This record gives sequence, structure tokens and C-alpha cells, in this order.
Amino acid sequence: MLVSRPIPFRRFLYGLILVLCGGTLGYAAPSAGWPEFRGPFGNGIAETPGLPLTWSETENVAWKTDIPLQGWSTPVVLEGRVWLTWATPEGHDFHAVGLDAETGKILYDKALFHCEKPDPLGNEVNGYASPSPAIEPGRVYIHFGSYGTACLDTATGNTLWERRDLPCRHFRGPGSSVALFENLVILTFDGSDVQYLAALDKKTGKTVWKTDRTTVWKDLDENGVPKREGDFRKAFTTPLFFDVNGAPQMASLGSYAAFGYDPRTGREIWRAAHNLYSPSSRPVFGNGLIYMVIGRGKSEMWAMRLDGQGDIGETQVVWKAQGDCVPQEPSALLVDGLLYLLSNNGAFTCFEADKGTQVWSEKLGGQYMASPIFAAGRIYVCSTQGKTSVLKAGRTFERLAENRLDAGFMASPAVVGNTLFLRTKAALYRIEEKTSSSK
Repeated sequence: MLVSRPIPFRRFLYGLILVLCGGTLGYAAPSAGWPEFRGPFGNGIAETPGLPLTWSETENVAWKTDIPLQGWSTPVVLEGRVWLTWATPEGHDFHAVGLDAETGKILYDKALFHCEKPDPLGNEVNGYASPSPAIEPGRVYIHFGSYGTACLDTATGNTLWERRDLPCRHFRGPGSSVALFENLVILTFDGSDVQYLAALDKKTGKTVWKTDRTTVWKDLDENGVPKREGDFRKAFTTPLFFDVNGAPQMASLGSYAAFGYDPRTGREIWRAAHNLYSPSSRPVFGNGLIYMVIGRGKSEMWAMRLDGQGDIGETQVVWKAQGDCVPQEPSALLVDGLLYLLSNNGAFTCFEADKGTQVWSEKLGGQYMASPIFAAGRIYVCSTQGKTSVLKAGRTFERLAENRLDAGFMASPAVVGNTLFLRTKAALYRIEEKTSSSK
């Protein structure tokens, strides 16, 4: 199948990385990494010959490791290690956790930051360890929003640098994941008080650029004070990188506006204002279009051209999706000219990506927060009740399997070779079919 991909050099870089050579458990060893939220290309697409079709608590589980604290971050995997984050439910202590990918043994459980008075969450949807880390050879970048950011040595677990001076009132907990671009660690801070992006030097952690959102707020009183705050200023999104006419660009969604930036400098290229707030999902890119869910409530998905500059509003929008099919948290999938949207209430809808014609829509049952992934012709969709539906990708709906684990999913899956790493609310699993040499 043909898939749309971000900047080609990222694919080249991650394609060179080989990990976990050999194995002793009778399971095939993963052969490449899952370096950030939504994988090597940031779009939920895994390049693999195949993944398990069925599993359960007793079938095709290489290992299961209990998770003692809370966190919704997606695991990242490289060089024989799995890294994730968790925090105490009250938000006082924030941990980076490294596991042996072959055995599931916890090698590092490092308390990085402490906060005496964290902002209360006010709901059970988010947590204090929702931002996913990012990893590259030798280094893993751990992020808890304004509560702290750190770079760790993956071999020793030692802290190489950390930052605690990037302010933001998250109001309902941080949610934007780490994004890596060239020599930069790019972080997103969309709080109830301030909204900005910051790029840090990978080696030193020092700020390379910082760009404030230029959102034109429409709900100010005569003194310029917001009439509404909190959720109406916040966002939980992670930027996506791609090429536009040979130049790198970064799409980043905030409340009441989506933005395009130059990731090397932070310069704003375009701003598309709208009337929705608090978006969460990561955009996808292909066919010369950016596909982005711009907010919650009466959610909309925009398919937009990228040949505009400045304040473009809706002038570059090619088509929209609205209604119950549009998600609030799960990110979209773009595969072989088809766009798939998974709503929070389980509506799974397929569109022709170039013009927005609906191909099919089905109810999967359950509730969803995790983003779906695509691998070897299949789509994997994980519910908050612990069910994973395996669907055949294409112009007709076909459910291939349903699998259940004891606890539900908030984190999205990670894929390495023919292995699934699945994080539920209670445990981390390595899911893989046994090889013929298994004993």
C-alpha cells in the first residue's frame, strides 16, 4: 500500500536503527524502533510485515508488567528498551520508567520532579503523565509539561539535562507530547494563562526559540480580560512535521486557531482561525493536504491546502467532516488515499481523502481515547474498556478480530517489528505470536 509520509530524512534515520537482535523467550525479536507518539512518521503507520491478529491475557503474551502508578503516555521503544512515564494520581511526583524490551523487567524507575501544589485535574480523562516521551539513540526525552522536562541517558538512566522554568497553567493536566526535529526538542504549552511553543537544543536543553501563539481571542471584555478561561484557552496537541515545496513545515493546533510554523526558527507561516477550542489529536499529512481535528464540542475535521501564508482563515479548506464521526482525542489515519476517523463513542468512518466523500461508517462499540494504528493492511483500535478491534483497511468494512485485556486503554499502541507494546491502565504488555522455535 502507498501511504503519505512526513519529511523523508526521518524515515531514513529510523530505518537505519536496528534493535533487539536475537531473543530467548521463543518470540520473534523486534527489529526497529517506535521513537515517539504515533511512531516513526508521527502518523500511526507502522512498517512491519505483520502483527498478531489475536491475543488475550493467556494468548500471545510474551510478558506483562504491572504499572503501579498512573500515566496515559504512549511507550517509546529503541535499542532494547521501552520507556514510558507515570505519576502519582495527585500529581506530586513524576517518574521516568525504562524496561527491558525482551523481558519486561523494570530497569529504571526514576523520580524526576516533585510538585507540592499541582493544579487539580477536574476529570478522569487526563492525568499528570499523559505527554508521550521521544527517543533516539542514547537519549530519551521525558516531558510532564510545566512540571518538568528532562533528557536521560538511555544506557544508565542518568539525567543529562532538565528544565523546570517553562511556565504554563495546564488547568486539566498536560497533554502535548515531545516532538523531535533535527537538533531540536519541540514542546507545546497551551495553558489557560499562556500559549506558546518552545524549541530546546537536544544536547544542552537550552532554549533555541520560543514563539507565542498569535490567537485573536474573541471573548475579551472592554479591558482586554478574558470572559472565559480554562478550557477555552487550552489545547493538548502534538505538532506534525512535513515538507511543503521542499521546505520543512510544522502544523500545530491551539484553541480557536491552527498554525503553521518553520520548525527551525519558530516563525509563524500561517494561522487559520476558527470557533472551536481545546483540540487534542495530532494532525496527519498527505495528498498535499493537512488533516486536523480543530476542537471539541461540535468537533470538525478540516482537510486544508498548505499554499497560504498569513491569516488564512478557512480559505484553504478543501473539505470538512462534522458531527458524531469526528473524534475529540483519537488521531486520524491516512492510508492509500483513505482517511479514517475514530470518534470517542466508537464511530469509525472512512472517507476518500482527496474530496471527503464518505465510503463507510460503522459503530465499533465502547469508548475510545487511544489513537488507532495501521500495520500490514490492518487497523488496530483500542478501547477504554480493554477491547482491541482488528479491522481490514480498505473501501469495505471488515472486522477481523476482537481481543480483550483486563484493563482499558488510554495510551496508544507502539509497534516494533512484529511486536505490539500495549499499555493499559494497569499494565504494559508485549504482544507477539510465538515462533516455530518456541519451547
